[in-house]
Amino acid sequence: MIAAQAPAAAQGTDWMSVGVFAAFTAGVLVLSSLLGRRATGAKGYFAAHGQVGWFVNGIAFAGDYLSAASFLGICGLIAFWGYDGFLYSIGYLAGWIVALLVIAEPIRRLGRYTFADALNARFGSRTVTVAAGISTLVVSLFYLVPQMVGAGALITPLLGVPHWVGVVLVGAVVTFIVATAGMVSTTWVQFIKGGLLLLLCALLVGLILGRGFTVRDPGPARDAPATGVGGVTALPAWAVPGAAAGADGLVREEGAATGPLGPVEFLRVFSASEVAAWRTAKEPAADGTTRTIARPERIAGSELLLPGNSPTFRGLRAGSALERVDFASLMLALFLGTASLPHILIRYYTVPDVRSARLSTVVGIGAIGGFYVLTLYLGLGAMTGGHLNTGDSNMAAPLLARSFGSVLFALISSVAFFTVLGTVSGLVLAGSGAVARDLVSTALGRTPDDRTQVRIARIAALALGAGAMALGFLFRDLNASFLVGWAFNVAASANLPALVMALFWRRATAAGVSAAIVTGLAASLAWVLVSKDAFEKVYGLPGADAWAPFSQPALVTIPLSAAAGVAVSLLARRPAATR
Repeated sequence: MIAAQAPAAAQGTDWMSVGVFAAFTAGVLVLSSLLGRRATGAKGYFAAHGQVGWFVNGIAFAGDYLSAASFLGICGLIAFWGYDGFLYSIGYLAGWIVALLVIAEPIRRLGRYTFADALNARFGSRTVTVAAGISTLVVSLFYLVPQMVGAGALITPLLGVPHWVGVVLVGAVVTFIVATAGMVSTTWVQFIKGGLLLLLCALLVGLILGRGFTVRDPGPARDAPATGVGGVTALPAWAVPGAAAGADGLVREEGAATGPLGPVEFLRVFSASEVAAWRTAKEPAADGTTRTIARPERIAGSELLLPGNSPTFRGLRAGSALERVDFASLMLALFLGTASLPHILIRYYTVPDVRSARLSTVVGIGAIGGFYVLTLYLGLGAMTGGHLNTGDSNMAAPLLARSFGSVLFALISSVAFFTVLGTVSGLVLAGSGAVARDLVSTALGRTPDDRTQVRIARIAALALGAGAMALGFLFRDLNASFLVGWAFNVAASANLPALVMALFWRRATAAGVSAAIVTGLAASLAWVLVSKDAFEKVYGLPGADAWAPFSQPALVTIPLSAAAGVAVSLLARRPAATR
């Protein structure tokens, strides 16, 4: 995957964008203040009183789930590498099948406010509570990183301010939302921005189809980061009426255009075209130093619609067995990670009954699936639109919107910013709930009253917001989807085996469930930190020195977590008492 090697150059202040952004921000803050009055007690703060309708909750699921990785990261990966980025969309969507068929009904039936509550509906164990609370905090922090990275990437071209301003702005607004209104405000913010994101992306895809493809000369190689790049260098003659084709049946005349295309025809023309895909590499300079050069590579569109173009997935074509295992491990993490994410699990407590939990999941799957289909067109439209910045893959979709005018750019960027905002608020709420209900109650040996729980959660939200901002500064140069892959690995390894054991295995014990959480969490974290990707993209060390044989740990750490839970439960020889 491409990682941003340098921040995008700051743009001059676009006052239209500033005005739209300010209006969105003011609207969210006013909404949060008004809805905060409805969040009374712990049930209101953590679960919106359990009275959210199934349709609203389903769209809120989409708003919560369609994060920086989904919008910014996936679109950027498709824009630079083609179909490889869409593989993330497939994995993210497939995970909802597990949530629908395995988790939705039992988690609503057993839980109250947090992941640990669901486990403790069967086990009255302080050990389980602490393990689940720590897991929730760690997974939430891991998932927060790409959201903050995406926020900073959006703010730079939107407002013409530095990256860190976007990170601080998200942290401040989210902390206000969570601290004042909790789940009530978070739900409606996610519902509104989820719906707006779907509508605006559908509009943008319509404009992409209406514009079609135009032949452009990619120009020479240049110093990276290169801006305003990308494009189609040749079109099939049958797609350009009246054009003269070469011997290969392609039209290379500058400015030759297809005109408007339908959704199926768009993909057909792209597949038959030749595309300028930009790649960066370090090369020696005349003064003995090295410099990063961006070069256009003329690649057949049909090649870009096949997996195996990006460094991460290149092993699918001609790589080693370990590279193929790495891909399989990532897909397993994406497939199983959704049902393990704390901020997704707590949404099931906001609906009134089991039927509503199931229906809201179906609505969420429909909305999320529709959005991921749109990302394919957005990514390919960005690849061929001539507006990419090789220094920041996360900005592909907003820069594409800018090519259609400043108003659409301002709207898309503002909604994308609040997409980040909604996801971050859900994560901070999950983490602060774990602190207030799970960790503090265990430390005190009793459950605090409602007012105290809410006060502790608000303090924890402040701390988590500050931590998220620090992590956003630290990992600012990595692609959002890449970072979310790590979060899914950790979540699936730590939470899913324990959750399945607690919900469906009669012989599971509190010790076994705790062992599954601790083993999965420790093993996946350790693996990620010593992987090739971490060595190269975090520590700046040679990937060949990495200790882990491949980068994505789920294929090893999920079975390891499950084995630890089963073994400890069997050794304990005491089936857990069911309430």
